[in-house]
Amino acid sequence: MNLGYACINMTLGSQKPRITTNRSMIKKTFLERGIPYASELGIQNARDLVEIIKWNHKNNVNFFRVSSDMFPWASEYKLSEMPHYNRIKNILSGAGHLADKYNQRITSHPGPFNVLVSPREHVVDNTIAELSRHGEVFDMMGLSRTPYNKLNIHCNGVYGDKISAMDRFCKNFERLPESVQTRLTVENDDKASMYSVKDLMYIHERIGIPIVFDYHHHKFNTGGLSEEEALKLAMSTWPDGIKPAVHYSESKALHEENDKIKPQAHSDYINELPNLYGMDVAVMVEAKAKELAILPFINKVSKLIKG
Repeated sequence: MNLGYACINMTLGSQKPRITTNRSMIKKTFLERGIPYASELGIQNARDLVEIIKWNHKNNVNFFRVSSDMFPWASEYKLSEMPHYNRIKNILSGAGHLADKYNQRITSHPGPFNVLVSPREHVVDNTIAELSRHGEVFDMMGLSRTPYNKLNIHCNGVYGDKISAMDRFCKNFERLPESVQTRLTVENDDKASMYSVKDLMYIHERIGIPIVFDYHHHKFNTGGLSEEEALKLAMSTWPDGIKPAVHYSESKALHEENDKIKPQAHSDYINELPNLYGMDVAVMVEAKAKELAILPFINKVSKLIKG
């Protein structure tokens, strides 16, 4: 089992100077200072990605989700328009080389505003542009064009008819560049009205992309399958030679006594690891405490290996 965490390293982020990959700015600042300042922040974020990869290696973490916010207001310009573009490209190439050297799996999870199922053309156009930027960044890092370095999204909408919506997903998939198509995965949702693993098999059978199984989401949207059945069905969609990835989190309501907490909300830490039912997978732990939530489990495994 490989354990990973998402986007932010709490340990490094609390240091001075802090190490983070999501420096940003408000829209007013962007309008005042423009692409040059976005480029300055971007180069700092890229440099700090290298430091996070180094920290992960030292702490036996070999699975990490890169932030989608490395380049502030990137929807407003092309990455190649940044004054520091070549320097950023070199830094990211170095980060990718380091990840490969350390056998560290790098992935990303573009946000919920990416909607390939949308009937609105401008939403789809914006989605394609956003996903293309993610593919470009991963290419700059020299990451494999496979789901090993996945770009994972949700369908993010039904619009009255799941089948028609998934047909649009498949149609719009063909508009994506190869840098995205070869890495794209789709994840089950946490609402019964949305997409279960069973639903998403329709997309997999049409265009072949793998399904990322989310344990926590499955509790709210089973699609009539047990956890083991849904996990194994999702795992069957992954290509040979690539370890499937899953998401795991626990409800915040299990950790705190507060009636106002939604059961879907993620906890800061986890009490246990998921049941893998004998399968070898990479587990992305989506806990608010980030690396602090997985270190106790990694340390426990390391002690067992050392005997």
